[in-house]
Amino acid sequence: MNRYILIALLLALAAASAAATVLIVNSRNTGKPALTEEQRAVREKFFGSDKELPPIKEGQEMRPRW
Repeated sequence: MNRYILIALLLALAAASAAATVLIVNSRNTGKPALTEEQRAVREKFFGSDKELPPIKEGQEMRPRW
Protein backbone atom coordinates (compact mmCIF):
# COMPACT_ATOMS: atom_id res chain seq x y z
CA MET A 1 0.00 0.00 0.00
CA ASN A 2 2.97 2.33 0.47
CA ARG A 3 3.69 2.20 -3.25
CA TYR A 4 0.16 3.31 -4.12
CA ILE A 5 0.30 6.22 -1.71
CA LEU A 6 3.64 7.35 -3.15
CA ILE A 7 2.31 7.18 -6.72
CA ALA A 8 -0.83 9.11 -5.71
CA LEU A 9 1.25 11.80 -4.00
CA LEU A 10 3.51 12.14 -7.03
CA LEU A 11 0.52 12.45 -9.35
CA ALA A 12 -1.05 15.06 -7.08
CA LEU A 13 2.21 17.00 -6.99
CA ALA A 14 2.51 16.87 -10.79
CA ALA A 15 -1.08 18.07 -11.21
CA ALA A 16 -0.58 20.91 -8.73
CA SER A 17 2.61 22.07 -10.42
CA ALA A 18 0.96 21.95 -13.85
CA ALA A 19 -1.99 23.99 -12.58
CA ALA A 20 0.35 26.53 -10.99
CA THR A 21 2.29 26.86 -14.23
CA VAL A 22 -0.90 27.47 -16.22
CA LEU A 23 -2.09 30.08 -13.74
CA ILE A 24 1.26 31.91 -13.77
CA VAL A 25 1.46 31.96 -17.56
CA ASN A 26 -2.16 33.13 -17.94
CA SER A 27 -1.78 35.86 -15.32
CA ARG A 28 0.98 37.53 -17.35
CA ASN A 29 -1.32 37.89 -20.35
CA THR A 30 -3.15 41.07 -19.36
CA GLY A 31 -4.70 41.68 -22.78
CA LYS A 32 -2.90 44.91 -23.55
CA PRO A 33 -0.88 44.98 -26.77
CA ALA A 34 2.82 44.25 -26.58
CA LEU A 35 3.71 47.42 -28.53
CA THR A 36 1.97 50.76 -28.80
CA GLU A 37 1.29 52.24 -32.22
CA GLU A 38 4.18 54.68 -31.75
CA GLN A 39 6.61 51.89 -30.91
CA ARG A 40 5.36 49.84 -33.88
CA ALA A 41 5.87 52.81 -36.23
CA VAL A 42 9.41 53.37 -34.96
CA ARG A 43 10.19 49.68 -35.37
CA GLU A 44 8.86 49.62 -38.94
CA LYS A 45 10.85 52.76 -39.78
CA PHE A 46 14.06 51.27 -38.39
CA PHE A 47 13.75 47.70 -39.68
CA GLY A 48 11.69 48.43 -42.76
CA SER A 49 8.15 47.47 -43.58
CA ASP A 50 6.63 44.15 -44.58
CA LYS A 51 7.00 44.93 -48.27
CA GLU A 52 8.43 42.19 -50.48
CA LEU A 53 12.00 42.85 -51.54
CA PRO A 54 12.70 43.39 -55.26
CA PRO A 55 14.40 40.53 -57.11
CA ILE A 56 18.19 40.63 -57.34
CA LYS A 57 19.41 41.29 -60.86
CA GLU A 58 22.60 39.75 -62.17
CA GLY A 59 23.41 38.21 -58.81
CA GLN A 60 25.22 34.97 -58.10
CA GLU A 61 22.95 31.97 -57.81
CA MET A 62 22.90 30.45 -54.36
CA ARG A 63 22.78 26.67 -54.35
CA PRO A 64 22.89 24.23 -51.47
CA ARG A 65 26.33 22.83 -50.66
CA TRP A 66 25.32 19.17 -50.86
